[in-house]
Amino acid sequence: FPAWVDAVWEVEFTESIPLDKTIEEELIARQEKSFTALYQCLLANADQYQSSVWAVLGESGISVKSLVAVLSFFVLAGKSKVASGHQRVNSLCAASVYLLLLRIPGSIGNKVFHEVLLDTCLDLTRHCWPQDSEKKRKKDLKSSQTEGKRSKPQRKDSPQEEEEEVEEEVHLSGQDLMRIRDAVALLVQSLLRLLQTFPLKDSPQTMIHCFQIFSNLLYFEPTIGKPVFAAEQDITKLRSIPEMAFYGLQLLCSPKHGDQKESLRRVFHQLLYVILMMKKGNTGKPSLLVPSQTILATRDQAIQFVCHLVDELKELALPFLQILLQHICFQMVEKNEYRSHGAQAVGMLTSQMASEDYACFIKWLCNFSRSSKMVHRLFSVDVVMVLLEQPERRPEECRDPDLVCFLMHRFLIQNLLFARRMDESPTVQGHALNCLAQCLELPSLNATRAIHNLFCASENTLTHRISFISVFNAAKENLALLLRRVKDSKTNVRKAALQALLGLLKHDVIPMSWENLQTLSERCRDPSVSVKKKALQCVGDLLSVKPECSVVQKAWLQGVVPAVADSETSVQDKALEALDQVLLSQVKPYSAGCHLDAGQRLMWDLLGLLCHECQNLSRYFSKAFTIWSKQNKFTPSFISNLISHTEADHAAGAWLLLSKVVSSSSRLPYGKILDAWDKMVRSKDVNATTCCHILCVMGDIAAHLNEETKERVVADLMSWLKTFTLPLEVISSAVETLYQFGCSEDIKQTQAFLNQRCGELVSACESYLASIILTDNGAQNLDEELMVKHLHTLGVASLQCPAKVNKRTVLLVESVLTTHSEKLLPASLPLSQFKANWLPTRVRAHGVITLGKLALQNEELAQKYLPVFARELEVGTEVSVRSNVVVIMCDLCVRYTNMVDHYIPNISACLRDKEAVIREQTLIMLTNLLQEEFVKWKGSLFFDFMVALVDPVPAIASLTEYCLLHLLLKKNPEMFSQHFIECIFHFNSYTKHKSYNKFSQSERERIHFSLKGQQYREKRFQIYCFLLEHFTDAQRFNITNKINQTILACFADEELPLDADGANILSETFNILSLKEFKLQTISSSAGAAAGEEAEEENMATMAKAVLQAAQKKVVSQVRKKAFIENTVPLIISLKNLLEQKRSPVLRDLMGYLQVTMQDYRNEVKEIFSGDEQLAAEMEFALKIAEKERATVEQVDNDSLAGDGKKAQVRAQCMCSSDCSFKTL
Repeated sequence: FPAWVDAVWEVEFTESIPLDKTIEEELIARQEKSFTALYQCLLANADQYQSSVWAVLGESGISVKSLVAVLSFFVLAGKSKVASGHQRVNSLCAASVYLLLLRIPGSIGNKVFHEVLLDTCLDLTRHCWPQDSEKKRKKDLKSSQTEGKRSKPQRKDSPQEEEEEVEEEVHLSGQDLMRIRDAVALLVQSLLRLLQTFPLKDSPQTMIHCFQIFSNLLYFEPTIGKPVFAAEQDITKLRSIPEMAFYGLQLLCSPKHGDQKESLRRVFHQLLYVILMMKKGNTGKPSLLVPSQTILATRDQAIQFVCHLVDELKELALPFLQILLQHICFQMVEKNEYRSHGAQAVGMLTSQMASEDYACFIKWLCNFSRSSKMVHRLFSVDVVMVLLEQPERRPEECRDPDLVCFLMHRFLIQNLLFARRMDESPTVQGHALNCLAQCLELPSLNATRAIHNLFCASENTLTHRISFISVFNAAKENLALLLRRVKDSKTNVRKAALQALLGLLKHDVIPMSWENLQTLSERCRDPSVSVKKKALQCVGDLLSVKPECSVVQKAWLQGVVPAVADSETSVQDKALEALDQVLLSQVKPYSAGCHLDAGQRLMWDLLGLLCHECQNLSRYFSKAFTIWSKQNKFTPSFISNLISHTEADHAAGAWLLLSKVVSSSSRLPYGKILDAWDKMVRSKDVNATTCCHILCVMGDIAAHLNEETKERVVADLMSWLKTFTLPLEVISSAVETLYQFGCSEDIKQTQAFLNQRCGELVSACESYLASIILTDNGAQNLDEELMVKHLHTLGVASLQCPAKVNKRTVLLVESVLTTHSEKLLPASLPLSQFKANWLPTRVRAHGVITLGKLALQNEELAQKYLPVFARELEVGTEVSVRSNVVVIMCDLCVRYTNMVDHYIPNISACLRDKEAVIREQTLIMLTNLLQEEFVKWKGSLFFDFMVALVDPVPAIASLTEYCLLHLLLKKNPEMFSQHFIECIFHFNSYTKHKSYNKFSQSERERIHFSLKGQQYREKRFQIYCFLLEHFTDAQRFNITNKINQTILACFADEELPLDADGANILSETFNILSLKEFKLQTISSSAGAAAGEEAEEENMATMAKAVLQAAQKKVVSQVRKKAFIENTVPLIISLKNLLEQKRSPVLRDLMGYLQVTMQDYRNEVKEIFSGDEQLAAEMEFALKIAEKERATVEQVDNDSLAGDGKKAQVRAQCMCSSDCSFKTL
């Protein structure tokens, strides 16, 4: 036994020495009861008989050296992974006894203290408690990540791994775990007792070990109740191990254990990762912990403990609190949940600071918010939002006048939060704008006042007019920037800007103008689904806050109603839900004395707007009712409630709803509807829109009425129509209703009815036209309004009875559009063009529409008048006439597609008409025809559309872009790439190429659509850039090869002459190839990833994505390089030699193109141009010069951004100081 003891001390407790079997069995037989008895005895007598403990041991013949060796035997036995529950409990108890022995004075003299053994005892808290659950989770995660991959052959030399797997399978019962937990608690209590009396200042490694052990124990188990932190505590009353751990950390900060500052630094360093919810190993990057309830509770306790230390130690702890806050900011990750909790932690910790220290932190945070890392700037916004929720500090609390400004909420909003609105990262921009909207909801009046000052200026608050003007201009610019952010290219920025705009409107920070509200409603048609939903939510929220505001009501309708026809089902559903909630659900019975609540008043106001100002939304509104009718939403009670409102002041809205729902309802109170009809017929002041809705209702119920009632209504309709006093839209509705009353199962009977009734109207119109046109005093008797109504009635009636239209009728209408004499033109004499006469332009415009309707029913008429219509588009001077001709020709194209196809160039020529209204009308009509494939992309049509892209009216240019991208490109994705090369020749009016620009085009079209010359260069390149932006990478690659073959090769082989026109084409081609839009996105996006946009963490998914992108970039780059060397370089060398011989100025453009292209191959110039050493040398020199120029420009930009050199130096010093403090933890 003595030899075994000596052997144990010789190896210094680093390994377990086997004990004699007999002695080992004797010791194990006594087990933990002996340890418990010894522990209690030492605990009871150590304080009273401190010096006699060693004497008693000596008198008993117990060697201290042997006792320590035996204790170490049990301690080391518990470290093994295969140790049983009894062995682990014995190990922990033995360690507890050893720590009590150390606590007794004289332990060092009696050689009880040994640093290795002490560290081993401390480690038992980690070794004895099973770690199986965590390892199993990691193993499962690893297996799930590798699942599906091809398995690799297992290595034969892996017995150690198999042994480890076996070791991990040790099973401990619930009772074993409870006993181990109690033993761990006993060990921690023993350690706390040791720290109360035994100084560790001479054992710095052990002290560091204690810090780590206590920080790990914070997660050991949930804390019961709220932990109490105090300088002196009764160890026996600490209920949980984390409470003991916090007390242990506090004991380590006492002076007896060494320098308090160093101890505080270590405590704060350990607690940093608890607050960040990270796990920090001995090496490598800290890993994130899953934010479970236990982790969050531990984090909150750690923050409270830091606050307690700051309260206790005051000035000693404050510098480390500043450093801790900086570390929290610097080590924050991008994940939203962690940032949110981190910001809350910063807020709680800063609340412990005096105002001066708080101001210093805000000053540091201001510099931190301009960090190059995106996550830092993002987190600074989170911190600002938390700090704004705290009460604003008073200026008098800060003694340093230079720091007073940092205490104000205004500084946080204007200098930290609002400054991020122009951040280079869209993520930070969006987050800052979201938070800006939240600021208006804060209870702080100074915070809301700061927002008001950013976006509006009040002359009452400013004494000097000059100051007011400058503040007003700044506020105006801030609002303009926010409105631009609503149209940003990034989805999250648009959504955040919408939220910010909503907040400003809700709180009356900016005026409730149509311009501001239109921005909201327009985003309901955004290309992004999430933005559309956000915009719908915003207009809905605004309507609930401002239900009485008519402008808000209009904006809500303009945003929500068109969304019913959205291509995305979820957007449709959201719009339908909003309409149902605001409109349908508010329909309740009406009586004369009833009071309308706010919801009902809003509904009738909205319906009133739909009847008058927003009639253009009728088509979308009808679609909503088509969907609802399939859902059986319109019950008899709903219809009855609606009809009860037809006598009220808001009857127009009730008839609007009735006109939409009657067709899908089976049981209706026809008597009430007929009473309303009789009242309308007798009345003289019924609104035209309401008349149309009543007529629609009458038409829908026609099938359910008896013959007698039908005849009475038809008679009313005919008498009403023959007065020719109705508005034009009512005439159309009345004829449609007449058709519905004449409908029957027998088609011949229906047509006979229409021939009789509508024939009467045609005859009446013919007689009136003859009375005006064929009489001497027709000009004196002309009533313009009456003439228009006769022409309109003739047009809509003739569509129902084409057999009743004779040649006389046609010639009379024709005479409206040309000169005439007492006699009509003979039918055999063809009409060449319209000619001005004494009839007003409005009459002639309606004459065109009527003539078009007649031609729709008669192919011979269409064939006769199409040349006339085409001629009118060329030489006509009346805007309304030509506009209507465009509409008629496009309508005829649907009916007689092949016949009108010849005249499509005449129609498309109107895209360059001098009148904007005709250009817009033509664009819309042609887009519809192209969508339905009544017209093909033939001839110059595509190029005419391209010219519309650079229309001088921005609204038309924007509409063209929308039509091309969202309506036409989807049907033909290759459309842009197919026409790109021809665009180069066409817009430069170059016709010498054997294949391109060979389609027929009139001289007038060629002049109108020409973009040739230096004065149109900007417009040409605007078109090229637009097309290239919407190319795929495959299309970019192919178009490069095509340009080589069809343009560069033709000039290199001298198939195309290098004259003035040829030089212009070649020069333009090189400039196009130099455009940044021509670069492959796979390469440019990978290379140009925004600085600071770092991954949240290096997980497997992010790494795999990065590897895939790198591989893709490498492959694409190699293919592009090979194609460039094989296809382009030989042509470039030939062209360079040719241009040098001709002394052509195009050589400058060629070198410019090479300079741009070779930026990606600057180290491979000699390899690529091995066939031309002189060109290689020239390129190397040009690249060096360009690099120097670029560096100079960047330097100038940096200097201008920094402003004063001293300011830049101060800023650098600030960041350096922050970096230094960052390193001190």
